[in-house]
Amino acid sequence: MRLVLVGPPGAGKGTQAQFVAAQLGIPHISTGDIFRANVAGGTELGQQAQKFMDAGELVPDSVTNAMVADRLTQPDTEPGFLLDGYPRNRDQAVVLEDLLADRSIGLDAVVELVVDSESVIARLLDRAIKDGRADDTEDVIRRRLDVYAEQTEPLVGYYREKSLLRTVDGVGQIADITARILDALTN
Repeated sequence: MRLVLVGPPGAGKGTQAQFVAAQLGIPHISTGDIFRANVAGGTELGQQAQKFMDAGELVPDSVTNAMVADRLTQPDTEPGFLLDGYPRNRDQAVVLEDLLADRSIGLDAVVELVVDSESVIARLLDRAIKDGRADDTEDVIRRRLDVYAEQTEPLVGYYREKSLLRTVDGVGQIADITARILDALTN
């Protein structure tokens, strides 16, 4: 099964991606992990990404797309994969679609974890305290949510138009949310 998981910061995407990927026997592919692996490996793409990350800037789509394309050629993705953190926008979604079409495959589903803003803010403020991240203030979190909404609403609409979108309530116990996702994928 070839899946994409989307949702706002603090929705629990990373946690759910691990559980769902394990249940389905497919790799969980996180853009953060891909960036770290390329930087640690000293790849050309990693060096390009590092320059932007060191400057506190977003890594350009061209670099991110190339890293994801390379990762999706690995043999462990043959039976499927779960992408977490990619695509982030409609342009990346089109690149992903073309990339998969070149291999005569497509996505099976896109799961959107829906969590209300107040729950997300509470989760992220709690995580900031636990992780000692003083920079994660409520104002910063609200701005991250605004950026997410700006970038991702067109992405969600794109996948809705293609009848790939499965919307799942992301509030509740971890195991319950995992069960909802698996149910949405089979129904």
